[in-house]
Amino acid sequence: MVNTQQIRPDADVPAGNGVTFEDVLAELADRRTEFREQRYVSKDFIARLKQLGLYRAATPTRFGGEPLAPADFLARIERISVVDGSTGWVASFGSALVYLAALPVATQAELYRDGPDLAFAGGLFPVQPAAPTETGFRVDGRWKFASGCMGADVLGVGIPGDESTGGKPRTALLRPEQVEIVQDWDVVGMRGTGSFDLVVRDVEVPREWTFIRGGRPTVDEPLYRYPTIAYAAQVLAVVGAGVARAALDYAEEVGAGYAGVTGAPKLADRAYYRAEIAGAEAALHSARAWFYELSHEVWDAVVAGDEATDEQNARLRLASAHLAKTSSDVVGRLLEISGTAPIHSAHPLQLLHGDALVPKQHAFLGPAMYDAAGAVLMGMPPTTPGFR
Repeated sequence: MVNTQQIRPDADVPAGNGVTFEDVLAELADRRTEFREQRYVSKDFIARLKQLGLYRAATPTRFGGEPLAPADFLARIERISVVDGSTGWVASFGSALVYLAALPVATQAELYRDGPDLAFAGGLFPVQPAAPTETGFRVDGRWKFASGCMGADVLGVGIPGDESTGGKPRTALLRPEQVEIVQDWDVVGMRGTGSFDLVVRDVEVPREWTFIRGGRPTVDEPLYRYPTIAYAAQVLAVVGAGVARAALDYAEEVGAGYAGVTGAPKLADRAYYRAEIAGAEAALHSARAWFYELSHEVWDAVVAGDEATDEQNARLRLASAHLAKTSSDVVGRLLEISGTAPIHSAHPLQLLHGDALVPKQHAFLGPAMYDAAGAVLMGMPPTTPGFR
């Protein structure tokens, strides 16, 4: 049994209508197979996540939001991911509303007119051409990896930038009824994220309903001074940490009682198994500690009115990549020492291994981040576009 209380012991508080975090996690444990099989998190469960405040955790206070300090939001996502990585991944995009803070204030007021709980999903790549019009852009094309799109209230697609964006791409916002969702998500990990393709056919989007990803916010609140792209990397990395925690909990519980069909000693009686479990615990806890330590440090700086430095941003990016890799490595090693049982496609460690692989493979968290962070820490420009 996974022990999500290890992640955040104080999180079992009412989330609205008497619902607690534990209530929602228990429901998730019952429904995660459903989400995996249908390949997306159902919209009614997105509504449950909204009750936990996850989809107002990055909404500006002036529009009724209840912004969370990044570390607090990350801990919640990690805890969900212990139960189901796909749902943690989808819930993590509650943080993506920090991007929308770059919209004109009047647009944001309209966006949050019906309330602060807004589920946003985007298929930003590949960036597709969009012909300028007198009032905006004519959008037409197909975009990939729109995680959580089946439960989204608003969708975004990537279009080119121009001189006014400093070369950075824009995101154009659309209503769900303006977008066709093509359900072609067939993967070995994070099967339930619903990271489907978005298709838009000849829709004019007003300029004020577009924003520069990572652009300067029009709302001055502390959360929007925290490094935006680094935060986007953190929320994905912490999903991997939750998956690794679930794998360790499983390996420790099963190892204490499992004996192979050959009559060999149970796993916990084998020195190599005990040593690997201990090493995995040390590795995961160490990577998590640095990850959260940096998040608290940078948050304290921006709350004090300081701008996050290039070095702080680089360390956030590095710690995120390191956590994602460590988490994946932990699950991989547990798979290796668990005998023949995990060769079955539905074995829990096999499923967790696929889920743990996904964050590490993400462009925000891949090997290039080590090179870019190392360059910045030695006073050089980052070697990867969009590092900050």
